[in-house]
Amino acid sequence: MSARTATDADRASTSTSTSTSTSAQSRTGMVTSPHALATQAGVDVLTSGGNAIEAAIATVACLSVTYPHFCGWGGDVLMLVADAQGQVQSISGIGQAAQDVQGYTTTIPMRGPRSALTTAGAADALGQALQISQSSWGGTRSWADLLAPSIALAREGFEVTASERFWLDFRRPEAAALAGVFGAFSNHGQALPPGAVRKQPLLARTLETLAAHGARAMYEGPLAEHIAQGLSDAGSPLTLADLARTRARVETPLAVDYRGGTLLAHPPPTQGLTTLQIMGVLERFDLSKIAQGSADHYHLLVEATKQAFMDRNRYVADPEFVDVPSAHLLSQPHLDSLAARISLTRALPWPQPFQTGDTVYVGAMDAHGNAVSLLATVYYDWGSGVVVGDTGLIWHNRGASFSLDPQHPNCLAPGKRPFHTLNPGIYRKDGRTRMVYGTQGADGQPQTLAAVLTRLIDYGMDPLAALAQPRFLLGKTFSDARDSLKLEDDVPQTVRQDLAARGHAISVVAAQSPLMGHPGAIVRDPSSGKLRGAHDPRSDGYAIGCP
Repeated sequence: MSARTATDADRASTSTSTSTSTSAQSRTGMVTSPHALATQAGVDVLTSGGNAIEAAIATVACLSVTYPHFCGWGGDVLMLVADAQGQVQSISGIGQAAQDVQGYTTTIPMRGPRSALTTAGAADALGQALQISQSSWGGTRSWADLLAPSIALAREGFEVTASERFWLDFRRPEAAALAGVFGAFSNHGQALPPGAVRKQPLLARTLETLAAHGARAMYEGPLAEHIAQGLSDAGSPLTLADLARTRARVETPLAVDYRGGTLLAHPPPTQGLTTLQIMGVLERFDLSKIAQGSADHYHLLVEATKQAFMDRNRYVADPEFVDVPSAHLLSQPHLDSLAARISLTRALPWPQPFQTGDTVYVGAMDAHGNAVSLLATVYYDWGSGVVVGDTGLIWHNRGASFSLDPQHPNCLAPGKRPFHTLNPGIYRKDGRTRMVYGTQGADGQPQTLAAVLTRLIDYGMDPLAALAQPRFLLGKTFSDARDSLKLEDDVPQTVRQDLAARGHAISVVAAQSPLMGHPGAIVRDPSSGKLRGAHDPRSDGYAIGCP
């Protein structure tokens, strides 16, 4: 694929959405992502005979170029891969903490080189996914071939997205802490104007090296040495030895029953467990008797979220360091007990600790019935703010989510993986993958997914309609530190009043607000096999189906 500019595809990621996103349909394959050029790169792979893993790799590689504020090779990737025979595997590309963390005694910075304290798992996750494609899915596309579209975009350029402009302007007060980012991506401290073309020659050169030498080049060999030196020069504690220890985990996903099917998610240290708990609690209520978008619907979603978040904050961390009782937390008796604690007329008092972060979602389904659900992230928008040497790589700050409380399950330790908000999902029913889904939004991810999944599964909505419906967010946000229940302005006034009467502390944000995450979904019709998909109209993205 040659580089192309995105014009109609680049929509504003501001307080209100101007997206003209449409629902895509196909019988042979589909990709969804938050950027049209990246989505098209994946569709090009499918139409030339590639499979869903290959399409997802090409797509997320392009996103590392076109959406540098939300994802990249200096961050993490989590994937669920499901073949047509029913085998589903989770791939957790989560970087681990540096071996030398003795200097972190009183605080972990949220930005800057000291926040760049975990390695980046993205490349190894994608490399292991390609191995599964080649060994089990009949994949024939090479690593270099799949990275070629992203290299072309970095070399030849693309129209800078409205989302990038928004988040650079939003972070202008923090320009000193994000000096590397502002030096590389701004024009004398200002975001590039609409229509400007972004070229990234340094990143292109790094991607060419990565394409030539494979995924492990991020961790071993000359490129890894160059990355390690750049991190050291910036002041990060990461070393070449730390990079070499980075390995994605390929595991069996967690599962919970829902409406005659099975929802699947990553095991800890991700909050996939949390999304499954919310849905497991909702399984115990008859939503057919509750109107979509009613006060009862929102109240039940919020109260199920609260119950799951309390378990998450108590237990979820790296299971290689602490005991996480996942089987118990998803057991029928425990989910029964969580559901029994919910009052349908009164809100449980809140707050609880809030997690932040930014991410991109990629979903892919191919003609053979294979499917991929993927999230990629640099944690906060623009990650640590460190651009590593002359590599063009923005390093993430996921390590900032560690605690320094020795009694906390997510307490920082050498080689430990941090708690992770990412949790892409798959829904299977009657032996087939019925749906792939996921969202950007950190703490908002389980909340957004609960709203979207009930609309897709319980209320049978079209993907675009389900994604466009008004949503909620419990707790703090970037721009509102109150522990309130944020509702988009298109939630009817009568619903807001009813929720307030039940004890919810309501605050209103703009309709179609980017604070509500950017979910995507692809749904397979069980009778016709037709695929329908969409990406959130709050984003710059689209689903595109194969012809």
